[in-house]
Amino acid sequence: MTSTTIDPRYNGPDRSGNGGYVAGLVARPIASPGAVVTSTLRVPPPLGVPLALTVDDGRAVLSDGATVVGEAKAGAFDVDPAPFVGATLARKGYEAYEGRVEHPFPHCFTCGTARAPGDGLLVFPGPVDDAAYPDTVAATWTPHPAFGNTDGHLQPEVTWAAIDCPGGWSAHIDATPMVLGRMTGQVVSTPAADREYVVVGAFRGADGRKHRTGTALYEADGTLVARAEQTWIAIDIGTFR
Repeated sequence: MTSTTIDPRYNGPDRSGNGGYVAGLVARPIASPGAVVTSTLRVPPPLGVPLALTVDDGRAVLSDGATVVGEAKAGAFDVDPAPFVGATLARKGYEAYEGRVEHPFPHCFTCGTARAPGDGLLVFPGPVDDAAYPDTVAATWTPHPAFGNTDGHLQPEVTWAAIDCPGGWSAHIDATPMVLGRMTGQVVSTPAADREYVVVGAFRGADGRKHRTGTALYEADGTLVARAEQTWIAIDIGTFR
């Protein structure tokens, strides 16, 4: 067992952890390079308090005392990744980002418009203006050097954060506030700071409060860097502010 604390800078809603970041944090102890891991968040991840991270028989568990915050185990994909839309459409998506008009969580580490360069990731995916890609959002994204290790590459949990919120925006999180419940992710190759990527989110469908989405991070030439499939849960936003 190890102790870990989610720094308040890695928030999604103001008072709880960024779903993708925490999902990646829980997945990290069992994720070999290129592995597919499913992380499930059980409660809003608390910020700034010591949490226990245990690994047993291929399963990682993050807990706050007797409360399980999240858990991770080996996963698998049964659909293709969210599609590569190309840098031109992604740049237009960035300019059309709806979070600049209405954002349920403007201080979100991944997609918050109230964050500054080097403080938040500033992943701003907007609707793709092409009928060939319905229910899809995209943006170009260049990771700030502040998020690079000594070798300039991103930590896995930061990559998971980058491919988190595009799913929410494909499901219109501005109209229906929601938080991440489950994320099956894979980091195929480690992204580097100061390099432009294309990030994509695709809406898969909804069932009551549950919204299913897919996300992906690509090199400018269409090479897949990371991907995820997600389940989002619609919420009463008043309880998260």
